[in-house]
Amino acid sequence: MTDDDKEERRPAGELEASVMAVLWAAGAPRTPGQVQLGLGTGLARTTVTTILTRLHDKGVVERRRQGRGYAYYPVQDAHGLTARRMHSELDRDTDRETVLARFVAQLSPDDERVLRDLLESGER
Repeated sequence: MTDDDKEERRPAGELEASVMAVLWAAGAPRTPGQVQLGLGTGLARTTVTTILTRLHDKGVVERRRQGRGYAYYPVQDAHGLTARRMHSELDRDTDRETVLARFVAQLSPDDERVLRDLLESGER
């Protein structure tokens, strides 16, 4: 079994998170080859390209032409992406009030205080 075979078996979410970490650290658009180097693993360039394409299809990264291919860059920082995921989960349920009520009921006292402070300050 090669290193590439091991990488292929990692969960897609884990691979996507690794690719996003490289893009965030770079601070500039990166080609699949540059991302591959940034990962520092034996992951095949075609696999990196597939991951980047999936991230683009999900709206997590944008891309611009660079030579014959694309260079990719994140649409949001890590915190923005987490917030986007939270909204996606909320949008999957038709009873938003119940979901939000249960979410708030499960917050730690510290998180509840932070949320209350944010709501009172009007920060969005």
